[in-house]
Amino acid sequence: MADSPFSEVNANNASESICIDAQRIYDSCGDKDCLKDLRVYFTEQSQSVIDGAVSVRIKCADVITVYSTLEQVPFHRGFYSVDMTFFFDVAIEAFMSPGSCPVTVNGLAIHNKKVILYGSEGNVKTFTSEYNFEECDTQQMQPSRNLPRATVQVATPIALSAKICESRCPCTLPCRVPEAISRRFGGEFLQNGSMAVYATIGIFTIVQIERNVQMLIPAYDFCVPEKECVTTSDNPCEMFSRLEFPTNEFFPPNVGDLGEEGPSCSCKS
Repeated sequence: MADSPFSEVNANNASESICIDAQRIYDSCGDKDCLKDLRVYFTEQSQSVIDGAVSVRIKCADVITVYSTLEQVPFHRGFYSVDMTFFFDVAIEAFMSPGSCPVTVNGLAIHNKKVILYGSEGNVKTFTSEYNFEECDTQQMQPSRNLPRATVQVATPIALSAKICESRCPCTLPCRVPEAISRRFGGEFLQNGSMAVYATIGIFTIVQIERNVQMLIPAYDFCVPEKECVTTSDNPCEMFSRLEFPTNEFFPPNVGDLGEEGPSCSCKS
């Protein structure tokens, strides 16, 4: 394949300035939160296991989804509050008797968080050529104020601890659980039971507010692919011959070789 025209010389000398439509980040923040004693909710089948357990241990946790809403902050022009609801899939190992093998059950933990960030102002409606005259167009239903967009990034949670205790009274879910999440666990979540589980989870998050703007940027050249496409062969042995020998699978790494990553855990319901 011929050399790409996107060379070092072109990269250091912009050929022109062009206007693009992009999402600009106006404000962002990062947090390290230790979510202590989150109530874990279970379906009827899983709750029966918890009710018969003498002790529990947290296995791992995973972020199912994060729902976020954006509202303007009164008397602070350009600032917005971002309300986030985190849904966690928490795997709990329940011990039915001392020294017995644990039974793993998955439950739901919910956490609410709010931050205030700057997102500038906009008072325009946006309409595109995708408008369909014959049908009800959602563009007509847009609010008069052009709100920015909030995005939430969450790293894999760190499962720290879990404890079990007697449930003294029915515990109401902090919010409505979406039907898709209920289906993931195989049923509705109970709000009462003889025993309750509380988990402690560590999370790292980045929240940012973006707004669609037109920006003038330097242009160097078109992005021409430098890598050739490899034709896939139907011969399974030929494809297998291109795989590298998995040396690490036969020689497990030492503790010093793991670096900062450490062991990982993947939750599956």
